[in-house]
Amino acid sequence: MKRHYYRAAGGVVIHQGRVLLLRRPRSGEVRLPKGHIEDGESPEETALREVMEETGYGPLEVLAALEVQRVEFVDPHRDRMVTRDEHYFLMRPAEGARQRRPEPQFVPFWAPLETAPEMLSFESERRVLRRAIALWECRSQR
Repeated sequence: MKRHYYRAAGGVVIHQGRVLLLRRPRSGEVRLPKGHIEDGESPEETALREVMEETGYGPLEVLAALEVQRVEFVDPHRDRMVTRDEHYFLMRPAEGARQRRPEPQFVPFWAPLETAPEMLSFESERRVLRRAIALWECRSQR
């Protein structure tokens, strides 16, 4: 089996007690927004671009880096093992943020912080979201 490696970056956008998630109707998955890091792009630049493209919301503001995690999975459509390093950032809508048209394969929605982690399809993303919520709550208490 062939191996494929790439890096991705995304964000956890929190606003008014809710987090921005993506539903992928074709697969039935609920995910955090993220995408490929392009040549010459920093993980933070990618995260901002990808979250805005996939959700349609922007502009956004990065508050903190959350973590980098390595995810490995088999891509059955291409018969290969994929290794992906994912960089995540805590974000919030910037002043004047509004929704534009999201990428057509996604349906963005705002979920309550209390129940959002269990809505996500993958444990690795649930862990990122729990960490983001804890950091958000810590920052809010200052």
